[in-house]
Amino acid sequence: MRKNEHTKKIALLSLCVSVALMFSYLEMQIPPLFPSVPGIKMGLANIAVIFVLYRFGVKAAAAVSLVRLLIMMLLFGHMMMFFYSLAGAFLSLLSMALLKKADFLSEVGISVAGGIFHNLGQVILAVILLNTTEIGYYMIVLSVTGTVSGILVGLCSAFLLKRLPQTAITGGK
Repeated sequence: MRKNEHTKKIALLSLCVSVALMFSYLEMQIPPLFPSVPGIKMGLANIAVIFVLYRFGVKAAAAVSLVRLLIMMLLFGHMMMFFYSLAGAFLSLLSMALLKKADFLSEVGISVAGGIFHNLGQVILAVILLNTTEIGYYMIVLSVTGTVSGILVGLCSAFLLKRLPQTAITGGK
C-alpha cells in the first residue's frame, strides 16, 4: 500500500471512530425506553463498525470498535463498563465477520446477529463475574431488543453502504 493510500485509510478509519463516538455519546443522552429493564441501548455506534467491516475488513472493524470503547471508557465510563462492552463487542464482531464470510445474509441480518451476540457476550460475562446462571434469563428480553435494534442499525448500515460506493471511499475504480 502506498503512503498516500495508507494515510487516506487511517484518516477514513479515524473518521469512523469519531462517528461511532458521536453515536455512543448521543445514545448516552437518550433516556431509557424501559427504565425497569437496564442496559438496553440501540447500538448506534455499530453503524460505523458494520460500515468498516464491509469496506475495510475485520481487522479494521475490530480496531475502530476497540478504539471507540477505550475512548468512551476514558471519557465517560469505568473499567467494568469497558469489560462488559468489550465482551459484547468481541462476540458481536466475531459473529458478524463469520456470517459475512458465509455470504448468505444481508447487512440487516448480519446486524441482527451482531445485536443478539453483543447481548450474549455481556450476559456470559455477567454470569461469570456474578457467579449466577439466573441472569441468563435476561437473554429473552435482550434477544428481542437486540433483534429490533439490529434491524434498525442494519437498515442504516445498508443505506450508508449503498450511498457511499467503494470508489468514493477508497478512490479505486
